[in-house]
Amino acid sequence: MYLNYFKRLFDIILSIVGLLLLSPVIVTFVILLFFVNNGKPFFLQQRPGKKAIPFNIIKFRTMKNSKSDSEEDLHSLSRVTKVGSFVRKYSLDEILQLINVLKGDMSLVGPRPLLMEYVPLYNTIQQKRHNVRPGITGWAQVKGRNAISWNQKFEYDVWYVNNISFLLDIKIMFLTTKKIFVKEGVNIDENQTMEVWKGNL
Repeated sequence: MYLNYFKRLFDIILSIVGLLLLSPVIVTFVILLFFVNNGKPFFLQQRPGKKAIPFNIIKFRTMKNSKSDSEEDLHSLSRVTKVGSFVRKYSLDEILQLINVLKGDMSLVGPRPLLMEYVPLYNTIQQKRHNVRPGITGWAQVKGRNAISWNQKFEYDVWYVNNISFLLDIKIMFLTTKKIFVKEGVNIDENQTMEVWKGNL
């Protein structure tokens, strides 16, 4: 009942409230990042949504454009701007994903949307993470985020999919808020600074 009806209603209401309350913050950082990033304050990238259907995720641009195509340069923390570092430190780069939630691309809580190239690498169990909408935060994020292995992340994601409930979502949002304020591993974007996942070896 919750998953099929109330979770989406919950997402719509809270994303609207969140966008309204955070609008001064959003406008401020759009202006700052517009100047820092040569008129490009936003970062859009295709990610897999529910049933692995692609959508464009929206984030604040926290890194300078790479001048090379090398794997090392593309994932280097040296590319993070000063404003981008502050944005990451307090997970402000995730705010714009409330737009994705409102559009129906994402949910407030769910497995994080990773890279499109990972989709064919998942095994049958790991593929279950795409049975629901991806989330701004999730069970893996509050259980360790970048401090745990890729396989452990996927285990937490699948566990969440199998145990979704209103109370679990509330718990995850509460723990996410706590982690942001105590700065527990929330300053690094999984997909741009963590080791690239090579699949199940």
